Amino acid sequence: MEYVIEMNNIRKEFPGIVANDNITLQVKKGEIHALLGENGAGKSTLMNVLFGLYQPEKGEIKVKGQPVKITDPNVANRLGIGMVHQHFMLVHNFTVTENIILGSEPTKGGKINIKDAAKKVEELSKRYGLSVDPYAKIEDISVGMQQRVEILKTLYRGAEILIFDEPTAVLTPQEIKELIQIMGKLVAEGKSIILITHKLKEIMEVCDRCTVIRKGKGIGTVEVSETDPDQLAALMVGREVHFKVDKQEAQPTDVVLEVKDLVVIDSRNIPVVEELNLEVKAGEILGIAGVDGNGQTELIEGITGLRKIKSGSVKINGKETAHLSTRKITETGVGHIPEDRHKHGLVLDYTIGENMVLQTYYQKPYSNSGVLNYNKIYEKAKSLIEEYDVRTPSEFTPARALSGGNQQKGIIAREVDRSPSLLIASQPTRGLDVGAIEFIHSKLIEERDKGRAVLLVSFELDEVMNLSDRIAVIYEGKIVAIVDPKETTEQELGLLMAGGKKESVGVS
Repeated sequence: MEYVIEMNNIRKEFPGIVANDNITLQVKKGEIHALLGENGAGKSTLMNVLFGLYQPEKGEIKVKGQPVKITDPNVANRLGIGMVHQHFMLVHNFTVTENIILGSEPTKGGKINIKDAAKKVEELSKRYGLSVDPYAKIEDISVGMQQRVEILKTLYRGAEILIFDEPTAVLTPQEIKELIQIMGKLVAEGKSIILITHKLKEIMEVCDRCTVIRKGKGIGTVEVSETDPDQLAALMVGREVHFKVDKQEAQPTDVVLEVKDLVVIDSRNIPVVEELNLEVKAGEILGIAGVDGNGQTELIEGITGLRKIKSGSVKINGKETAHLSTRKITETGVGHIPEDRHKHGLVLDYTIGENMVLQTYYQKPYSNSGVLNYNKIYEKAKSLIEEYDVRTPSEFTPARALSGGNQQKGIIAREVDRSPSLLIASQPTRGLDVGAIEFIHSKLIEERDKGRAVLLVSFELDEVMNLSDRIAVIYEGKIVAIVDPKETTEQELGLLMAGGKKESVGVS
């Protein structure tokens, strides 16, 4: 059998951890091959070895049957291997074309020839249905578009084998559909794709075969047509996973969060939250459903003090907080799992232990008259790391060295552990595997059952349907309907999210 990529018995170690323990991966030409595993199982590490970012301690790599040494990404590029990273590697104030040619600039008479490059970019984007404006600046385009630029970057360099690292983690449902079509076009042209993911639905939909890694070891490769999501989940986690959330009926009591006539404007001075009204009670999970870009982000930033409110009122436990600082709002009993974990959730160069006390470091026992007590800080961090199964070599490891999913678990541990009276969870399971999602869901329900108010914002419709006691649909900055998850369907929700009328979809 001729494989385009063979990685045989790859072993990669870091201080104190074996990330890849003799893993074998074989990819056929023209297939979409899934690499499935929990957060921190070693998927990205294995692909970083293939892309030349890491050197393995042991094992061999063959490209089209020939043994190769991939000493750096330039060698990988020359061998026709391209990688689209989970956190994009783009220069924000450069244009699309400038980013694509960076490092392999075409010159004419000693000058960089942008015009020819832009033309080639346009041809490539037409051919693969990527529709990107070659002259747009990265900072002005959506995350989905930025990802297309990353894909174009690999194609521009002549990639035949494309590695996608968690490509759908940051995309809206619509962008995911488009990406799946793009991947279809790429393999139809004879290219091969390795897809790192832990979304079982996507594997079932687009992949031909799937290799499973658990805790750094290869578990095996299966034909996707001969398996199902339950079997894949069990292979990945090592036990049966329950997709349905078990919970009692909610017993809501007093109003914890009351938002009245809230107006929030964006950076262009346009109102994105328009006279919005909302209530969340103690003992309930209120889910917010909406298509990305309808004001969810600005609403949460307004409530948590990360963005100035233009007008309206926000009350937490009856106290007006509309113009307080973020810290003052936190101290009234608000926990916030932010949607952008790098921007608002972590200080990446601090240790994971220090990140665990970012909300409380200035209080006793972590601080005494302004002097930090590191023994207490790391003692606390250690217990949270254990309870929330944050996979890290130690509590002293810098946050940036953890996989995305484990960074997320660290933030959730910090916010949920304080058991605030209002917990705002924005995309809480983004980038998490099924085992971790199951755990986080049970934690959110536990908080609800303790009589806390939970405000959940998620683009995963089944997550909103599963967890919420009531669902508020947001459209163009307003709450257009509040529905009971037991009496609605994903179709009805989808209609409301697209601006359809309540009466016409039969939701009371």
